[in-house]
Amino acid sequence: MTRGLTEITVVGEDDTGLIAEVTSLLFERSINIEDLDQAVREGVFRMTMRVDTSEMVTTESKLREDLTELGDELGVDVQVRFPADRETQTIAVLVTKESHCLEALFEAWANGDLGADIEVVIGNHDDLAPLAAKYDVPFHDIGDEKGTPDEQQLLDLLAQYDADLIALARYMRILSPDVVFRYESRIINVHPSLLPAFPGASAYMQAIEEGVRIAGVTAHYVTTDLDQGPIITQRAFNVPDDATEEELQQIGQPLEAEALIEAIKLHLNDEVTVHRGRTKLRDPEETDVQLGAPEKLDQLNPDRPIDGLGEFVAEDDGEVEADD
Repeated sequence: MTRGLTEITVVGEDDTGLIAEVTSLLFERSINIEDLDQAVREGVFRMTMRVDTSEMVTTESKLREDLTELGDELGVDVQVRFPADRETQTIAVLVTKESHCLEALFEAWANGDLGADIEVVIGNHDDLAPLAAKYDVPFHDIGDEKGTPDEQQLLDLLAQYDADLIALARYMRILSPDVVFRYESRIINVHPSLLPAFPGASAYMQAIEEGVRIAGVTAHYVTTDLDQGPIITQRAFNVPDDATEEELQQIGQPLEAEALIEAIKLHLNDEVTVHRGRTKLRDPEETDVQLGAPEKLDQLNPDRPIDGLGEFVAEDDGEVEADD
C-alpha cells in the first residue's frame, strides 16, 4: 500500500455498473482516485483503488459507513484501509506444519530486526501452536482433520486482527480469489524453487527429477495465479550429485526463511513497488538489500568474451549460421 493513500477494495460477484457506483460515491465526497485496478477470476470480481482522502468532505467513519451501505446494496464486500497511524506495523502469519520460517520470523521479531509485530498465527493444522505460545502470540487452527481450511473463518480472523501484511510461512494451501482479492499486494509467500521453474507442490523433488545443478527459493507476492506473483527476493544453491529431497530441504530451508524475511522488510519499509508484474526498488542506491545471489558471485563470474569485444572481429555484417 502506498503511504498516504487510502486503499478501497471491492470484492463480490461480477456485475455491470459496480465501478461506476463506487467511483461516483467517491467523486461526490471530493475524493480523488490515484489508481484503480480490477480483475475477475472464477466469477469473483475485485476492484482495488488507491485514493487521496486528504481533502474529502466527510469523515473517515462516515465514508466507511457509506461504502459499507453501498456494498450491501450492490451485494459486494467493501473494505477501507486508511493510512495507518500506528507506529508499528503488524503481521498475520499463515502456517501448516513446517516450523523453520515461523521460527525465523519469531527470532527476528524478538531481536527487534523484523520492524513489525506478529499479531496472530493461523494454521490449517495445530502442530505449530506450541511455538506460537512460546512467544505469547494467539494461534488459531482453521483446518479440519484433513487440514482443509475454513476460508470464512480465515477471512474473519484476518479482518479481526487487521494486519498490514500476511506472510505465508510454508502455508501449504492455495488461497482462493476470495482471499487474495481482499489483500492484493499484501500477501507474501516463499516457495522452494527459483520461480518460474518448479511451481506447485514438491518443488525440491521437481528439481531433482529435472537434474538441475542450481536450485533455490523465491519470496513473492501472492496472486490468483499459483506461484506466479511478482518476485521480490531469491536465493540460490548448488544441488549435490545424487541429493535426496530431504537433503535439499536441509540446504534450502534456511534460505527460505532468509528470503521471506528480506521480502517482508522491503514491503513494510515501502522500499519495493510493483509495475506490470515486476518488482522494483523505489530507491536502489539507498536500499541495502540482497535481492538475489550474493555480490561476491559477480566477482567470480568471468567478464569476457563478449560479442564484438574480441581481438579479432569479422568485418562481414552478414549473419553466420552455426552448424547443427
